[in-house]
Amino acid sequence: MSRANHRLTYPARFMLVAAMNPCRCGHAYEPGYSCKRGRVDRCSADYQARLSGPLLDRIDLRIEVPAVTAADLILPPPAEGSREVAARVAAARDIQLKRYAALGLPHIRTNSEAPASVLEEIATLDTQGSTLLREAADSMRLSARGYHRVLRVARTLADLDGADKIGRVHLAEALSYRMLAEDLQRAA
Repeated sequence: MSRANHRLTYPARFMLVAAMNPCRCGHAYEPGYSCKRGRVDRCSADYQARLSGPLLDRIDLRIEVPAVTAADLILPPPAEGSREVAARVAAARDIQLKRYAALGLPHIRTNSEAPASVLEEIATLDTQGSTLLREAADSMRLSARGYHRVLRVARTLADLDGADKIGRVHLAEALSYRMLAEDLQRAA
């Protein structure tokens, strides 16, 4: 923690999972809903703008989860179940563990723990991926932290697919997880 003329370091390693409503009342974007505070998109943007930019910059995955409808409840189960997903995650974590051990960094176990300098080395992009990342960094005005967070997520998505290189599809998905908050900040 840095504050004024003091700096303290506390041991901590955690994963933050957070949720919030789309607006104050929680009904924005529901079909037929009319917000009493004015335009729904403006009300939603005002509410969500209460989160600071530096906080949002540290959140890697941001997704919008719509309300579950009765029709959603009768859908068939997904093709890939929890057991299959857990196996893919375990395989990706094993890939990451071996990658960092081979680099002489056994204390690093996952892409999220890798310093930016190591990340630049292991997150090799193809030509299309480099172009996409450069254009996205400009249009989304990614900070250095945001840029590296996108690379971390893209590298992890590639690991989940068992790919040696980060492809355009991995990068596009990683960028999509940042889009929601970037759009809301511009709307506010």
